[in-house]
Amino acid sequence: MERDIAMATPYWNRAAADGTWLTDTRNRRPLGPPPGEDLAAMRAGLGRGFGEVPKLWPYYTVEINDELARRGQASVEQKAEHAALALYGLHQQSKSISMHRPNVRLGTALARLRASGRFSEKAIDDRVEAAATTTTPDALLIRLRGLVDLLRVVNQPLDYTELMRLIRDWHYDDGRRAARRAWALDYQLWKQTAPQGEPIAAS
Repeated sequence: MERDIAMATPYWNRAAADGTWLTDTRNRRPLGPPPGEDLAAMRAGLGRGFGEVPKLWPYYTVEINDELARRGQASVEQKAEHAALALYGLHQQSKSISMHRPNVRLGTALARLRASGRFSEKAIDDRVEAAATTTTPDALLIRLRGLVDLLRVVNQPLDYTELMRLIRDWHYDDGRRAARRAWALDYQLWKQTAPQGEPIAAS
């Protein structure tokens, strides 16, 4: 069964498909790079659960599940957004270019990392395999943190809305299998041709 995420505009949605910063329609100023204090608040969520970091609360946009909230529980969607925000805060830290890029899924971003020449291809393959074969969201997030660190080194963006969906789907057996297949298809493109992407940009 298809699951959707009801949410307002997420924090990272500040860049166009070509990576340029969008403009605030109220004052005509660019929406990026994001303030360092915003990103620091997001990074504080690394290794923490939804709601545990009050500084992160203003950045949550996923619709609250009233039934779960009455029981003091967070929804899978809320947990996924929290994790994506924390990873975005890590990825975007000290970068002048946007590390969110619409339509660049995780597998594609990692294939470009593999082709960057900065790291051993086997080392990247091993890290990707270790992440893709996890069976719990917590284990996945530990592996994703290391991979996002490497993407940051080579200034390789990815689509954080898609990443949030992947994290959400990892909570369900059927969703995890489907997400893993899509991830494999995107990442394995290097076997046929070098993944096409924009040149490595300055940070």
